[in-house]
Amino acid sequence: MNNLMDAFEKKQIDRLTGKKRIPAFRPGDTLKVTVKIKEGDKARLQSFEGVCISRKNNSVNSKFTVRKISHGEGVERIFSLFSPNIEKIEVIRKGDVRRAKLYYLRSRTGKSARISDKDRGDELDQFELIDEVKDQNSNNENNTSEVKVVKEENTKEEINLENNKKETEAPKEDDTQVENSKIADTADNEAEKKSDEQQS
Repeated sequence: MNNLMDAFEKKQIDRLTGKKRIPAFRPGDTLKVTVKIKEGDKARLQSFEGVCISRKNNSVNSKFTVRKISHGEGVERIFSLFSPNIEKIEVIRKGDVRRAKLYYLRSRTGKSARISDKDRGDELDQFELIDEVKDQNSNNENNTSEVKVVKEENTKEEINLENNKKETEAPKEDDTQVENSKIADTADNEAEKKSDEQQS
């Protein structure tokens, strides 16, 4: 049962992350989350920039919390990692922290709430664009099949050309045989005439 659920959840994650990339981030990183907002018939994008204070990894139900200070008030927002409403996630700064949950920031303001930067280098994305890679592979397969079809058609045309050449060459041989026999006949006729003239 667990294997079936894991396989189903993995398939759902692949489907949800197929058309967007999700970078690798940790608590303490400053994130810019762009969210789709629908207002009646219209839709717009809104960005929410703040510090990631917690992250919960639970396959399809993974969540992360982003906190920012807006007009002197702390605002926290919980996002579902694989939500289709999230357009993109950008890592602005990488933070150097030694905790998994940064709830202590709620009681701090000013300099004491700052997190120092840490250069972790270039990290691979947690989820990359999957559909594009599949499309490229399928395009390559289609191209190879098209090449095979073209090669088969070329070989068929070559065979047809060879057969036509043989057919055209065969009558030529017959014509040459006929011409040779005519020449031989004329030579025989001339020889007979010469012999008749000598006898007379």
